[in-house]
Amino acid sequence: MDTGYLLHALVMALSSASILLIATLGLAVVFGLMGVVNLAHGEFIMIGAYCALFAFKAGLPFCIAVLVATLATALFGAVVERLIVRRLYGRLLDTMLATWGLSLVLYQLAVVLFGAVTPGIGLPMSNVSIGGYAVATYSLFLIGAAVLLFAASYLLLTRTGYGLMARAAIQDRATASALGIEVKRLNTATFALGAGLAGFAGAILLPSIPATPNMGFGFTVKAFLAVVVGGPVTLAGTLASAGGLGAASGLASSYWSGVVGDLLFFCATMAILRMFPKGISEHWRLKL
Repeated sequence: MDTGYLLHALVMALSSASILLIATLGLAVVFGLMGVVNLAHGEFIMIGAYCALFAFKAGLPFCIAVLVATLATALFGAVVERLIVRRLYGRLLDTMLATWGLSLVLYQLAVVLFGAVTPGIGLPMSNVSIGGYAVATYSLFLIGAAVLLFAASYLLLTRTGYGLMARAAIQDRATASALGIEVKRLNTATFALGAGLAGFAGAILLPSIPATPNMGFGFTVKAFLAVVVGGPVTLAGTLASAGGLGAASGLASSYWSGVVGDLLFFCATMAILRMFPKGISEHWRLKL
């Protein structure tokens, strides 16, 4: 195997890991801080993609379209939390069933409104040469975006008053309420944050992955598995699991095919959970 091909495969593996991390962070935040498994996470990604698409088609610059999509999806997430999720805290299976039903409704609604196929946004794409192989510049951009997004999320949840209150509320709701923390409002903000991260994922991935009603399904499955493999240390565990599984899958896809990459992803997930039933971060000393 020549060095050029190896470098190209490595970059593509990092790009795959970055895409998975971007798509997973929102689910990780909601599950880690609230204990809620949001099975409509993929549809939140879809909403973000469509919002960015229509904002861009309306004449907004792509970066502004991404911001609009993020805020719109966060607002929708806040509404979902107040109308549905708030009534189901502490009932994990009921929450999963309710969000799964919501995902079906959103999917069918998208099919009715937008059809099964949506044209791309037509951003100009350039390539860079790595070892004689072409790599899309946007793939490199996504690697940087994943690093910045993870850093921003980590700082928000560990270095701000909101992050401190959110972690206190999930550890002991009664004590947090007694100390004056408005747990209900905090839960709404946290769910909106997770939804906004999902919307950001759909928007920022739009040039690479066109908006379609079923675009979020694959993300939901892989994101959920990455969070489970990551374990109780939410952000650091998700970074390790999404990075490792995404990179391995990307390498296999580059060398063989996408089917082999997906097969490796799911087989690796089963093997890791067999060895670490509570996730790879079970014995880590980190708190988040």
